[in-house]
This record gives sequence, C-alpha cells and structure tokens, in this order.
Amino acid sequence: MKESSTPKVLNWLLEKENPSIRYFTLTSLLGRDQDDPEVKEARQFIMTEGVVPKIMARQNADGSWGDPMRFYRDKYQGTSWTLLILAELGADPDDSGIRRACEFILNRSQEPMHGGFSYDTSSKTGTGLPGGVIPCLTGNMVFSLVKLGYQKDPRVTQAIEWITTYQRADDGILQPQKGELYDRRKMCFGAHSCHMGVAKTLKGLTAVPKDERTIEINETIEKLTEYFLIHHLYKKSHDLQEVAKPGWLKLGFPLMYQTDILELLVIFRELGIRDPRLQDAADILKKKRLDNGTWKLENTFNGRTVVSIEKKGAPSKWITLKALIALKEDEGEG
Repeated sequence: MKESSTPKVLNWLLEKENPSIRYFTLTSLLGRDQDDPEVKEARQFIMTEGVVPKIMARQNADGSWGDPMRFYRDKYQGTSWTLLILAELGADPDDSGIRRACEFILNRSQEPMHGGFSYDTSSKTGTGLPGGVIPCLTGNMVFSLVKLGYQKDPRVTQAIEWITTYQRADDGILQPQKGELYDRRKMCFGAHSCHMGVAKTLKGLTAVPKDERTIEINETIEKLTEYFLIHHLYKKSHDLQEVAKPGWLKLGFPLMYQTDILELLVIFRELGIRDPRLQDAADILKKKRLDNGTWKLENTFNGRTVVSIEKKGAPSKWITLKALIALKEDEGEG
C-alpha cells in the first residue's frame, strides 16, 4: 500500500455514513473484537442507516421482495438475490424481517429431499423444484443463511451436505459424472465444472467458521480451492497464457452468481491459503490501485437490484476494503 495514503484511506472507510463498510473495516481489516464499542455501534447502525433499511422498507409481509414466486427469476430484485445482498452487507440475524426472509427462501427454494436450492417452487409440494437445483444458487444461499444466523439450522446443514456430496471440480475430464442430477444440469456439471458454481459453493463453505467445519467440508474446500489454483483463478488451466474470461478481471460488488479475482482472493485469504499460483491475480489487483490508494468499481448490477450500491467507475469503498483484506499479508499488515 502507498504509505502516504494509508491513514486517509482508512479514515474514508471508517466514515459513519456507510455502517456496513465501517463494521467490516473494524473487524475484517483491523481485527477488532465483536465486543469493541465501535464495532457494536457500527453493527447496530447497519439496520438503521445506509442501504440496508432502504432494502428492508420494500420487503413484503411474507418475507419476500417483489413477486414471491419469482424469487430467483427476477434478476436481480428477487428474494434470493436480495437476501444475498443483505448477507454481504452484514444485516442483523436477529432482525425479524431478516428471519422472515430466511424462512421464505428455505420454504420456497430449498428442495427438501437432498437439500439443494432451486430457482423454482414445485407446484405440487410448494418447496424447491428438484429439477431446478443449481450449485451457484445453493452456494449463495448457504453463504447467506450462515451469515444471517442459520448455520446450525438442520436445513442449512443439509444444504451444506448437498455441496459436499454433489459439487464437482472437474477440469475437462473425458467422462463426466453420470446420474439424474448431473445429466439434468450439464451446464453446471459437464466435462468442465461451471466456474461460478465452484466459486459460490466454495464461498458458502468458507462462511462456516473454521472450528465448525466437518471433515467433509474441509475435503470439499481442498478440492474446490485446488480447482481454482490450477487455473491461477482466472486462466485456462490447459494454457496458462490465456485468460479464461476477461470479466473475471473486472472488480465488482455485489457479484450475484458471478465471480472475479477479488472475491476469490478474499476467499483464499479467509481460508489462510498462501500459494504461488495466486500471485498472478494478486499482481493484477495491485496494478488496479489508484494513485490515491483506492480501487474503483468496474462491474455493477446497479439499476437491476432493489437498491443501487456505489457508482460504476468511481472509487469504491467495497472494492477498496476487499482489496486491502485480500492483500493484507502481502502488504506486511498481517
């Protein structure tokens, strides 16, 4: 980090007008304890100031947003997307509206037999449609529900088991996995696993506290992280001179079902994984830093979400915070 800009950037992130950023700067970047008075104050203000109360003001009585039956199909204003944003923003798990939203998505989207999350509700059962279960949605909902206080709920445990049982990390294998689930979702489970599906299921498992991860969770994390490492996060694994998808180099927040090098670098940082195959992505992230020590928002869903978050092309508190977290050890701040 450019030393002359460090105090200024930190003061910018700690401004009270964005309590979510302030809270995560204090905790995830500066390592403050949850009992710290400033941390408590910031956490409390998340529900009363800034983006979160604006989102909650548009919630339906049943816990949903918009058309309840289009919780996934209304991209990106449906309930599943909005719940994900609230989890990213650090919404209060004890808030009654948050709990109604979690219960809504568990009741309407989760397929109860195996635990994955579906983009449609079955007209017969009123629960998640088995044919609509997909990895990226399941990973996003596990992440959201864990962050919003549902980690020990048996329904979330079952969803985590869906990931550890079914999620693949295939890299162009000759004989893809066979079976009803895999045959039905070849875009997700073909010869080469869907990059976003791997990213979001990994994100969901990483949300589980380290001391509460089962052997199966740890083994799956190892499998999914190795998938990204052989790709150096964003390259074609069979030709590391080529970028697999240029969009993965554009930094955005929130990312919905997509991913980028910053989200993945933060995940690896949270997992404590240091590997030379991450260096290419870290170097790209460093080069994107502006002269004032911040990073800008390069990719956005603004105009398509319930409430817009920051401005595309402008310095971004979210991107800056996440970049500082991702590069923390590299910059000698660990």
